[in-house]
Amino acid sequence: MELQEKISVPIFTDVDKEVFLRDIYPQRRPAVLRGVDLGPCLKKWTTEYLCEKGGDKKVQIHVSTVPQMDFLHKNFAYKTLPFREFVKRASEKTHSDFFLCEEPADLSKQFPDLAADFHIPEFFGPDQFFSSVFRISSCDLQLWTHYDVMDNLLAQVTGTKRVVLYSPQDALHLYLSGDKSEVLDIDSPDLKRFPEFVKARRFECVLEPGDLLFIPALWFHNTLALQSGVGVNVFWRHLPTDSYDKKDPYGNKDPVAATRALQALERALHTLDELPADYRDFYGRRMIQRIQKRTYCDSQSRNITEEQDSERTPACSQFTKPG
Repeated sequence: MELQEKISVPIFTDVDKEVFLRDIYPQRRPAVLRGVDLGPCLKKWTTEYLCEKGGDKKVQIHVSTVPQMDFLHKNFAYKTLPFREFVKRASEKTHSDFFLCEEPADLSKQFPDLAADFHIPEFFGPDQFFSSVFRISSCDLQLWTHYDVMDNLLAQVTGTKRVVLYSPQDALHLYLSGDKSEVLDIDSPDLKRFPEFVKARRFECVLEPGDLLFIPALWFHNTLALQSGVGVNVFWRHLPTDSYDKKDPYGNKDPVAATRALQALERALHTLDELPADYRDFYGRRMIQRIQKRTYCDSQSRNITEEQDSERTPACSQFTKPG
């Protein structure tokens, strides 16, 4: 029995900047880009080569005894290892621990020798660049479902990786805690705890070496390393610079205006607590209706359930075009 509607992420070949900006980026949907020149990293980045070039530089990593890392319950430990030791342990076929490195960084500053091997696709202006992050993980490692507030490209350099994505419009089905879903096991979810999860449409792809995955901001994603491998995430600012929290090195805090709005909502909810239950129910429904009318992309739909069931493609397209 199929749990969710499954949709294959479309694959595009021979994509250059013009094609990306004209045909892919405005759709605000995930896309696999195949055949983009990522540089000599595809041939060079063997375990031995990475160990040699990375050397004994210290990196902070996540270490877990189980393959499904859970950020909400912190079932992993933070450790610092020499880069060469981390790469060796992450590449082991037989292992009792699962390793992940995802430091916020500019690859060109942290590992300049390795950065020279990786060509960042020129799909956005250099002033929009935020970070390039190594994604090195053990086989079978699965990362929790979350969203990022910036557009990003996930480049798979070695190994293969399954990526499952969910639309921002399905957020109400994902049981969010902050920017993360409480549904840890997306393949065999506990439907007694998470009955609405089956309504979320599941977009899925498998990345091969050399593939790029465009992940638009706010799209939820969950990754599973089918093999130990190396990738690079490239994030860029697609909103005006002052929209982002200047003290956020990871680039995963909500935009400043969104944070203010959520704080105002919390204050409003505390105010409603002063009323009897039936009044809270009534005015809570009025608030939901008002928020829906003011913010939902599909302004013609006035019922939450109808809107989610009928609107199957993103209708919002207010963003700053890269480059």
